[in-house]
Amino acid sequence: MTDPDKKDEKKPGPLQVVGSVISAAFGVQSSRNRERDFQHGRFRNYVIAAVGFVIVFIVVVFSVVQMVLKSAG
Repeated sequence: MTDPDKKDEKKPGPLQVVGSVISAAFGVQSSRNRERDFQHGRFRNYVIAAVGFVIVFIVVVFSVVQMVLKSAG
């Protein structure tokens, strides 16, 4: 007898890790994905993805602020 909830027992792939980090950053991470991440994910992968996300986020915010300041004159 197989449990239908056990089908996601493999490690999350790179896109799933990035998706989980982005979802968690905006506070919309589903309970199912969070449980998958904690049970089968590697901490190091999530830290690397989170640091990358933070760097990209800061660069985007900085760029938008610079554009607005230039257009404001």
